[in-house]
Amino acid sequence: MSFWEDFWDIFWWLFCVYVFLAFLWALFAVIGDLFRDDKLSGWWKAVWILVLAFLPFLGLLVYVIARGKGMTERSMERARTNREASDTYIRGIATASPSEEISKATALRDSGTISADEFERIKSKALA
Repeated sequence: MSFWEDFWDIFWWLFCVYVFLAFLWALFAVIGDLFRDDKLSGWWKAVWILVLAFLPFLGLLVYVIARGKGMTERSMERARTNREASDTYIRGIATASPSEEISKATALRDSGTISADEFERIKSKALA
């Protein structure tokens, strides 16, 4: 009988693969959190790494129970900081300074592309 002939063997194999991948994801998330935490000393980081190396399931469970709330808070703070930096960068790239907008409008007015009324409207919008 082949492995692929029994549905429950396939189901069990897929379940074991899923559990293993979930364990690896959690392990890497914990290790990443360990090294991003500025408040934890290097010695405690080393102790946690040793515990995770020799007792991986138990160490992962204890870490999530003991430091899970802080892990979430650090993750949320990091996401907020990244979002603010991204928003600042986008605002800096997307909008020109008022003096740049007025100088562009002046060049358009001088070339005859826009009228004096349009120039005044752009100028007042840039200064607002």
